[in-house]
Amino acid sequence: MRIVLTTAAELQDVHLYRMSTAEHECPWGLKAIGLLTRHGIRFQDHKLTTSEQVAAFKQQQGVSTTPQLFAEGRRIGGYTDLAALLGERAEKAHYSYTPVVAVFGTALLMALVLGDAVMQRFMGFSVCALAMLKLMDVQSFAVSFAKYDLITQRIPLWGRVYPGVELLIGLGFLAAPPVPLAGWVALVLGVPGMASVLKAVYVDKLALNCACVGGNSKTPLGIVSFTEYAILTVMGFLVAFGLWP
Repeated sequence: MRIVLTTAAELQDVHLYRMSTAEHECPWGLKAIGLLTRHGIRFQDHKLTTSEQVAAFKQQQGVSTTPQLFAEGRRIGGYTDLAALLGERAEKAHYSYTPVVAVFGTALLMALVLGDAVMQRFMGFSVCALAMLKLMDVQSFAVSFAKYDLITQRIPLWGRVYPGVELLIGLGFLAAPPVPLAGWVALVLGVPGMASVLKAVYVDKLALNCACVGGNSKTPLGIVSFTEYAILTVMGFLVAFGLWP
């Protein structure tokens, strides 16, 4: 049962469960620690040190996010719930679409300057640029990607391989004519990718950052990631079946 009404003084036997791996320290878990410490609430800090532990904890507790707090065996909720309980205003995530505008805007300008095959080059440049941002910090990307990608959740290694595969797809799109194999791979990745985003955003209602422009981005998961996968799917279909003009 979840705690609804109480005071800070009444919070006893408090347990905080948060993600704390070698690759990623959950910022919301640290914010929860700050709140508890500031209010003088003693608590036990339980670190989930692997992605497998995080996934097992979420499944066991029937929750979709961490951190999670409990008092006397009853669930308080996450960081936002704790802040509300303590009468404080919860900090909100800071989002930015600047990297997305930079990627797609630059790709479009490059394609327009080259003159011919504008759409093909725009899609190819866009995919290559997105792959480049992921390759700048593959580990951070993999951690962020695993939070919502259905394939990576089953095969963790895929998160580290994906940026390189995406780069090869982009190069295949830029070839003259486009490489059919690149189209097939893009098609195979695009469909489950769109399904991953739809599930995370609209079914699980997760508020996550999009890993499409790198693991450290402030771009919210949603339309941007879906657009990336849509580009892969549409372009992949046309290239794979030889329908690209």
